[in-house]
This record gives sequence, structure tokens and C-alpha cells, in this order.
Amino acid sequence: MIHPTAIISENATLGKNLEIGPYCVIGDHVTIGDGCVLKSHVVMEGHTDIGESNTFFPFAAIGLQTQDLKHKGGPTYLRIGKNNTFRENTTIHSSTFADTLTSIGDNNLFLAYTHVAHECKVHNHTIFSNNASIAGHVEVFDHAILSGFAAVHQFCRIGAHSIIGGCSKIAQDVPPFTITDGNPALVRGINTIGLERRGFSTDDIRALKTAYRKLFLKKDKSLNKLLEQFSENEATANTQVKNLLNFITTSDRGVIR
Repeated sequence: MIHPTAIISENATLGKNLEIGPYCVIGDHVTIGDGCVLKSHVVMEGHTDIGESNTFFPFAAIGLQTQDLKHKGGPTYLRIGKNNTFRENTTIHSSTFADTLTSIGDNNLFLAYTHVAHECKVHNHTIFSNNASIAGHVEVFDHAILSGFAAVHQFCRIGAHSIIGGCSKIAQDVPPFTITDGNPALVRGINTIGLERRGFSTDDIRALKTAYRKLFLKKDKSLNKLLEQFSENEATANTQVKNLLNFITTSDRGVIR
């Protein structure tokens, strides 16, 4: 079902069972997978590859040119997985360079006015609430939630199963499994309710809370010193604690405490 007012390049690749509503514009190098729905006034440009069963609400702008001033022309790329929802006025930008990529995984929800910049990588099952924005080169891991008006600095990582409070300013990595809130943001605790909803065991949650107390409440010591206090057994006894420690030790920007 393609509305007669839609403008679709003859070079675009369209899947089966699509719904393309009024005044949508589809560019030359766009590929749209089976079962996608474009409500109306959706614009897709660039070398954009979209998987199956995605829904785009009015005025979503997908794959448009990066806002990065380092872009000097040439093809740039965006890849989107399946079963994602992009609400009104969402903007997902293409990469800056021909050898890089902006990517979105599967089963993500982007509410109105959310923004994903160049070279970002969003994994799976994330939620971006209204007006949440991530700058270039940000990575958002599975099941992370960004509340309304949260703003993330470039090159930060948002850990899996974390939640960022509304209007928070994120300038360093957000540790997985945590609640982070404020401007500037601070880690407030373990995301207990979120972890329970996703089936984490009582033992996992208890172990993460113990690790949180050791790492984030002792502000008189550096994080490196606190990490050294974890014995090898403590660091490997629980898989989720191991994941938390690995995220911290591999951080380039440092983590929020």
C-alpha cells in the first residue's frame, strides 16, 4: 500500500507488504525490509538499510546527513534491524565517513523527538523516552532506558540494564545495572526493579548491590584502588558482577560514580 503522494526513487529497494503513507520521501540508496510501516511525511535518505517490521511515525528523518562538520561528502551509512518503533520527529543520522556506520539493533523504542547521532551503536530492547538524545560515537547496550530529555556526551557508553533519569547530563560511561540521575549525573543505586522485571535472580541482584556498595559509596578512594580490593574469587564468582567490573575496567572516558 503506497500512497500516491509518496515520492520514491526508482533506485530504492522495497520489500513486501509495506505501508508507505502520504508525502513520504525515499531516496536512491534506501532499502526497506518486509512489513515496514511509514505512517506519513517520513524522509529516508543516504545508504540506509532497514530490516523488517519497523514502524515510522510522521516526520521521522532517517539516514540524513550527519551534523558532524568533519563530513566532506561521499557515501555514508545507516543500518537498522527489525521490530523497532520510531515515533514522531525522531532523527537517526548516517555516519560521517564511508568506512564507518551508524547502527540500530532490534526491538528498540524511540519516542517523539529522540535523536541518534553519527557513528552511534544502539543494541537491542532499549527505550529512548521523549527528547532523549545521544551525541556521536555513543554506544547503548541492551535494555538500557534513557528518560525524557536525557543528553549523552559523545563517545560515552550506556551499560546494559541501566536507567538514566529525566533531564540528566551524561558526560562519562553509565555502569550497567544502575540508576543514574542528575545534572551532572551521579549513580544512585542498582536498578533493582528493572532487573527483577527481566528475571534476574535474587542472588544476582544481591551480588550487584554488594559490588555497588564497595565501588560507588566509598568516595574517599579512587575507583582503581577500590577495584584492586576485589579478590579474584569475588570478581568471578558472579557473572553479572564480572560484567560490571569488565565494563568499568574497559572504560575510556571513565564511569560515573
